[in-house]
Amino acid sequence: MASSIRHDAPVLLIGLGRFGAAAAAELDLLGREVLAVDSSAALVQEWADQVTHTVQADATQLDALRQIGAEEFQIAIVAVGSQIEASVLITANLVELGVAQIWSKAVSPSHGKILSRIGAHHVIYPEAEAGERIARLVSGRMLDFIQFDDDFVLVKMHAPRAICGKTLTDSGVRTVHKVTVVGIKRPGEPFTHATEETVVHEGDIIVVSGGEADVQKFASLDD
Repeated sequence: MASSIRHDAPVLLIGLGRFGAAAAAELDLLGREVLAVDSSAALVQEWADQVTHTVQADATQLDALRQIGAEEFQIAIVAVGSQIEASVLITANLVELGVAQIWSKAVSPSHGKILSRIGAHHVIYPEAEAGERIARLVSGRMLDFIQFDDDFVLVKMHAPRAICGKTLTDSGVRTVHKVTVVGIKRPGEPFTHATEETVVHEGDIIVVSGGEADVQKFASLDD
């Protein structure tokens, strides 16, 4: 079902608090058509000129969602996680309307479990994920960190001195450290793909992929 959704499909976004507003702003930057819904007239007015469409409505009411054409959307974001009852009701309504891809914000594991059970396709924990990400970034030379479900991570980081001045093959990045350098950026230059013969220099920024434990060890080589 998800594979049949257009990459530029319009997005129904419910809730214009901090998380919803940030999502709305980013979607607008990406050129996506957005219908932003909130029960607050003030928030709807504030965002009226910043996204494609805004409407004041109580999305906990199925009839209200039908009136705004929610069933015509393939993608919806439920950004009202701090209001747990409302979050659950809205998600359940979107499931009943047959929205193909529902992203719902959760504030706790139990909240997320409920959302998954009633049919949310993706459960988001923005506060927890942001906290975990910041903890990793402040603890070493990592500049950015993305974790996937299967313990696979992608990290942007300063190159450890231990591998500088050598090709990626000679430094044993794969054979010794069990990670892969997929990209490299030299000061003043754009990112380029790395090869086995790429020589890393001090000051380079590299993009590394691999298992989380291996990448963490690699990132602390100079410690």
